[in-house]
Amino acid sequence: MSDSVHLRLTRRAFAAGAGAALAAPARAGAPGTLLVSHPACGRHDPGPGHPDSPARYAAVEAALADPVFASLPRATAPRASRDALLQVHSAAHLARLESAVPGDVRTRLSPDVVMSAASLEAALRAAGGAVHAVDAVMRGDAANAFVAARPPGHHAGPESARGFCLVNSAAIAARHAMAAHGAERVAIVDFDVHHGNGTQEIFWSDKNVFYASSHQFPHYPGTGAASETGDYGSIVNAPLAKGADSAAFAEVWRERILGRLDAHRPDMIVISAGFDARLHDPLGGLRLLENDFRKVTLQIMDVAQKRCSGRLVSILEGGYAPAALAACVRVHVESLAGV
Repeated sequence: MSDSVHLRLTRRAFAAGAGAALAAPARAGAPGTLLVSHPACGRHDPGPGHPDSPARYAAVEAALADPVFASLPRATAPRASRDALLQVHSAAHLARLESAVPGDVRTRLSPDVVMSAASLEAALRAAGGAVHAVDAVMRGDAANAFVAARPPGHHAGPESARGFCLVNSAAIAARHAMAAHGAERVAIVDFDVHHGNGTQEIFWSDKNVFYASSHQFPHYPGTGAASETGDYGSIVNAPLAKGADSAAFAEVWRERILGRLDAHRPDMIVISAGFDARLHDPLGGLRLLENDFRKVTLQIMDVAQKRCSGRLVSILEGGYAPAALAACVRVHVESLAGV
């Protein structure tokens, strides 16, 4: 297997000063919003007709090439280290992914997970981009960050690839903030149309990681009922019925999620930023518009500013109508950057 997809990477410390005290706020004059991406994320190709097509990445990259974002700093995502991956996933899961990397033909790991030759490299760059973003934000080199990557991650569990997801970048980001930067409490908030069952599974018994999700229910993957709260009540699910609109979305965030997010007093917030809750997405049945994502982003930022000096990392999840995805990403990043 080529080095480009090999998981047994040279071990390295999570970050200089791993385990040190929590980082200071972004330094005066430091860049505001860091954009992280890698071309490998555009080469992951599950095949003709698959919803998670390379066109998604191309549309996002085109949106972020707009001159309004020209002043924002950019970084090329490194590969995630094996150490970072093992904070979330088992060695057996990583070995299965490594052994499944195909040559010229695609490999189907499950009914909804297909790997091409570039897929593992893309997943490693997505997770590595999340880790890099956390490092930048926790060190005060950026106020916040957006990781433009695919495949998505929030369905991947400790032992499983599912729902188009190979590894769980949001969970890896949260664990990295704690292990490398001394964050005692981290929050992950998720507005993808699908419930992040992998993220919920990973943190079900971790009282220091708050996970909240608004999502269509019942819908794939079948989890995310309001009664699912975790061993310590640190999980909040806010299900929305098919056809729910902007008002219903705003209500569950206002009444169910934002207060609990604030009460958790996170040292850092991670957003699983899926945009498939937008009207007319082929995999969703909600009726959100771009301005709904602008509003919820600003609300999450308000909590981040109050509780953790604005420290926030947003990671792309779903959104399967490329033009609509690009428009949603644009307003999301405009909000993060204040442009």
